[in-house]
Amino acid sequence: MADRVAKLSSERAVVIFGASNCFMCHAVKTLFSDLGVSWAVYEVDKDPNGKDVERALARMVGRTPPVPAVFIGGNLVGPTDQVMSLHLAGKLVPLLRQAGALWL
Repeated sequence: MADRVAKLSSERAVVIFGASNCFMCHAVKTLFSDLGVSWAVYEVDKDPNGKDVERALARMVGRTPPVPAVFIGGNLVGPTDQVMSLHLAGKLVPLLRQAGALWL
């Protein structure tokens, strides 16, 4: 399943693994939308193999629940707290530019 996560996470510059009822997932999506980033979302609760994907993400992120799990440029950035920490430190926008998710 880790191979599937790797494949899905590299399909777009920003990929968010989330759940449809996850408020922290919504917060991350809103942040990226406000920054002008086009992102893709993979909602584990809407996939028949979602539990397997969730377990693979939990191993990668190091905690449960693993969503949201954010990938930028195919690399795991982490859950909400890590994304927000990068943003507050001024490091998120350069990372997004480097991945081709932002043009300006």
